[in-house]
Amino acid sequence: MSAFTVPEPLIPELIAQHGAWLADKPAVIEGDRVLDWRRFDAATNRVGNALLAAGLAPGERVAVLAGSSIEMLLVLFGCGKAGLSVVPLNISITDAAVAGMLDDCGARAIVASGAHCARIDGLLATGRLPAGLLRIAIAAPATPAWRDFDAFLAGADPTRPPVRVSGAGECNIIYSSGTTALPKGIVHSQRCRAYWGMDMALALRYHSGAVTLCSLGLFSNITWVSMLATLWVGGTLVIMPVFSAAGMVEHIERYRVTHGSFAPVQLQRLLELPQLARRDFSSLQAIMCCGSPLTPAVKRGTRDALGCELIELYGLTEGIITTLAPEDFDRKLTSVGQPVPGQELALLGEDGRLAPPGAPGEIIGCGRMIMAGYLNRPEATAEATWTAPDGRRWLRTGDIGRLDADGFLTIVDRRKDMILSGGQNIYPADIEVVLREHADVADVAVIGVPSEQWGETPLAVVVPRAGARPEPALLVAWTNARVGRQQRISGVVLHDELPRNPNGKVLKRELRARLLGKPA
Repeated sequence: MSAFTVPEPLIPELIAQHGAWLADKPAVIEGDRVLDWRRFDAATNRVGNALLAAGLAPGERVAVLAGSSIEMLLVLFGCGKAGLSVVPLNISITDAAVAGMLDDCGARAIVASGAHCARIDGLLATGRLPAGLLRIAIAAPATPAWRDFDAFLAGADPTRPPVRVSGAGECNIIYSSGTTALPKGIVHSQRCRAYWGMDMALALRYHSGAVTLCSLGLFSNITWVSMLATLWVGGTLVIMPVFSAAGMVEHIERYRVTHGSFAPVQLQRLLELPQLARRDFSSLQAIMCCGSPLTPAVKRGTRDALGCELIELYGLTEGIITTLAPEDFDRKLTSVGQPVPGQELALLGEDGRLAPPGAPGEIIGCGRMIMAGYLNRPEATAEATWTAPDGRRWLRTGDIGRLDADGFLTIVDRRKDMILSGGQNIYPADIEVVLREHADVADVAVIGVPSEQWGETPLAVVVPRAGARPEPALLVAWTNARVGRQQRISGVVLHDELPRNPNGKVLKRELRARLLGKPA
């Protein structure tokens, strides 16, 4: 037994360590505002101490409904200093969804910015939120009901809160995107999030000199990947409050960005910028893309245009991560790679057993980045769990994949999006890949619609390219000449755009609701 006490490397301890040893190094930048690690450590301490002084107790939850800013970052990581759990909410969700999530997580406090404060006031006025909710405002007019963020922290102690943070303690709750079902609260422990930082820093090639661009909302788990990896190595976070492709280029050039995590739609917008070849991307070293399928054209185009390593990541907020390393980029272009060290992956057949080699199956994973479970949803947690014969619990992703002879994973489709037509399993992604090859198709989603003959049949929802107006019947014929007999589509519907969440995932349940009149 060791005579020395070795502290567990949790995120709060790591921030404190950087505050002491990387004191003058920039920790976070937003525009012209810069906090070095010493001040970032002290400011997160103030957040934790102020919340405790306001009556919150370790283990309770603080919700955040705010635009990306240094202040929001301080709340996200200041809560952990006090043993509080933070619940960052997607700012694009409806008021009804905000009320539902706040009720579900039982938040004792809400930190909101700008117009989002009025949204909370409206929910309180109609009795949809508890009256005793502590309200803290970022960049919003002060009112008697709201505590101004800067004033709230003004008298708070800048030293470490007198709380022992446990690795098993709750770090955060992130609500799922709800692409196929209603959102669920995904719970991560402090220990789990520390592993996310450590493992992602290694897999995505972060180092102490990393300057990381956060261009998606700080509520997004894609952004959390970047934040945790950067915090782990003691790099610098650059916050971009609102994304635009032009703004992304300006941030990369101005701050000499080296790393970042992006959704495919962001990279697609980047490639559409004029005179991209004249911009300076020489600082970029490695960027990651995830959140929705990344087409080979965007994959190659981004790598070639930016001249840096592009790492595609497949994973869920719930856990399980694979990456396609740059060394395997060209020979495994359509793959999402292999599990990162510490993660295990397998495919589960429809008979509930592991699928044989070469056969498609549901992707399941086991490892230290797996969530603790779904908040208040034991039935959903059980549904997402497969217990192996040896007793180990694996996460069921709901995604269908194939492993090639070299052990590289290719995503086939989401199990819930799978179409059962005439007794045959049809994966919409296979059809979508073909349709994207048509010159007049900018975007596409395939869903199942009722069929008297087959039970279900594929229908393609197509967004035409600018200036194009393809004839649906001709597009049906073109597609059906290129897919398998059982994959033939029954029709094409033209739309101006597809409903997507902020991470770029197509919300197929919303498409079904629009086209079939089914509840979303």
